[in-house]
Amino acid sequence: MYIVTLLSNPKNPTLTPATVDALRNAWGGGDAQWLAPDEAAEFAIEIVPENRWDVWSDMQPMGVDMVVQPAEGRKKKMLLADMDSTMIEQECIDELADEAGVGERVKDITARAMNGELDFEGALKERVGLLKGLDEAVIAHVLATRITFMPGGRALLSTMKANGAYAALVSGGFTAFTQNVAGELGFDENRANTLLVENGVLTGEVGMPILGREAKVQALKEISARLGLTHEDVMAVGDGANDLGMLGLAGAGVALHAKPTVAAECDIRINHGDLSALLYIQGYAKDEFAA
Repeated sequence: MYIVTLLSNPKNPTLTPATVDALRNAWGGGDAQWLAPDEAAEFAIEIVPENRWDVWSDMQPMGVDMVVQPAEGRKKKMLLADMDSTMIEQECIDELADEAGVGERVKDITARAMNGELDFEGALKERVGLLKGLDEAVIAHVLATRITFMPGGRALLSTMKANGAYAALVSGGFTAFTQNVAGELGFDENRANTLLVENGVLTGEVGMPILGREAKVQALKEISARLGLTHEDVMAVGDGANDLGMLGLAGAGVALHAKPTVAAECDIRINHGDLSALLYIQGYAKDEFAA
């Protein structure tokens, strides 16, 4: 048995009963269950139709995401999340670069690295090098004035944790940011890279070894083993090329507002919804979200 979930952006819900019923009837699905009015609904099917991705493409201009996944085991026991452009709406290194006056140059490297066009480790070293001499106090300033949380993140963490799940934040960014974000949102642990500082200024170097794609895979393996969980018990979410390893290994790998080359390799693609989509695809109704 499989579950088809249809969802839209909570800020601009566009999902209509007509859309849900038309697809349910076309695919011979069971009764539709509304998880949130105008926002998210689901129904069961026995086999995955061959035209799945054609229908997905047709739904995109309507502002509707469609996810098809096995019914069994879709409520996950662990969340493994990327930070930049996933749990927060910004790329931390780009914000630091703006303060250092090298914003456009760094943003271009970031975009290419996240799209898989550049080696992640080399791209990170190059970008951090451009921050050499920046006052360490700028980090706190950026956190306070430039960083905003992705909508739905607090509900995602509080609801999964209220249902016994473990949450880990694993970022190719920096501990100076992950520690703050993890604490604010309620992650159980966080892993990231370290910006090296001497005499109150950034040295332009990053602590070794660099946490990149393989380190995120290792984090999934290590944490799930420590907790006695299988990889199928894990939901991973990210947007960049360095997230693909963990997205492919997790029982549910979610490409959230991801680069096209990243989304193309994932079965769960959320382009319109926010982080609350990760609750809907697990079967949580909006009135079940934890405060």
